[in-house]
Amino acid sequence: MGQKQVSDQPSVQELIARSSGKKQKKVIEKLIPIILLLIASVSVLTTFGIVGTLIVETVIFFSDVPILDFLFGTEWFPFANTEPLFGILPLIAGTLKVTAIAVIVAVPFGIASAIFLSEYASDNTRRIIKPVLEVLAGVPTIVYGFFALTFVTPLLQQIIPDLKIFNALSPGIVVGIMILPMIASLSEDAMSSVPNSIREGALAMGSTKLEVALKVVLPAALSGITASIVLAISRAIGETMIVSLAGGSTPKFDLNVTDSIQTMTAYIVQVSSGDAGYGTTIYYSIYSVGFTLFLFTLLMNYLAHVISKKYREEY
Repeated sequence: MGQKQVSDQPSVQELIARSSGKKQKKVIEKLIPIILLLIASVSVLTTFGIVGTLIVETVIFFSDVPILDFLFGTEWFPFANTEPLFGILPLIAGTLKVTAIAVIVAVPFGIASAIFLSEYASDNTRRIIKPVLEVLAGVPTIVYGFFALTFVTPLLQQIIPDLKIFNALSPGIVVGIMILPMIASLSEDAMSSVPNSIREGALAMGSTKLEVALKVVLPAALSGITASIVLAISRAIGETMIVSLAGGSTPKFDLNVTDSIQTMTAYIVQVSSGDAGYGTTIYYSIYSVGFTLFLFTLLMNYLAHVISKKYREEY
């Protein structure tokens, strides 16, 4: 019996193996947070690198062009032979015109789609329609651009004879179609998160299904819906290929949506294609426009965060 008890005890080699195994686990446990921190830091460092590059090159641009002329100038003619003009307001106007048209198209259809999917569609219908709707988000933007130029613009010219081949209306509509799935999907998720007990209480008080959707569910999901709209606006502001192909390259500081325009992203594409030499003022203007675009996008993302935090409902 004594020999059997002695044989059941672990040997010295096993004790050493167990001890070394525990040490390896402790080392791994200490290394894992460091590795994850380094991985997480990549995106942060990349962001700082992008912002730093924009700031440095923009400062070089403003050493040649007065900042007040850039911010408040109403003419943008960087390729003028006599005196180049770098007033960014025409580019901002073109960007905002396209964005406003896109919002007018996307918000009503997006929220209506979200209401249908959340409140009226059956589970089988939702499983079919929602993925099909989200397929629109996967279509390359250059395809949207050619669609706007070769289909939407000729169609609109039959209704508006004075519409130019390059205009703000056509790309604005197509950009609205592009951001529609974002609004519909995120808004539907926000509305679906509203507890059914709230719906049932409203129905028990005699409300119709439409009244429940518009007066109960919609206000309860306002935080998520508003955030989805603001994020979609940010996406529309930064759109490039659609406005480059269908919007034109004529910066104008007006409210006309039937003439050729130029947005901030379209100008960056134009100059990046080789129209300006390295180190010239026009070359550095890319970074000043890009930095302005970055500030717009940053402002919209911050606004979405503030709205989502302020109006968030917890159930």
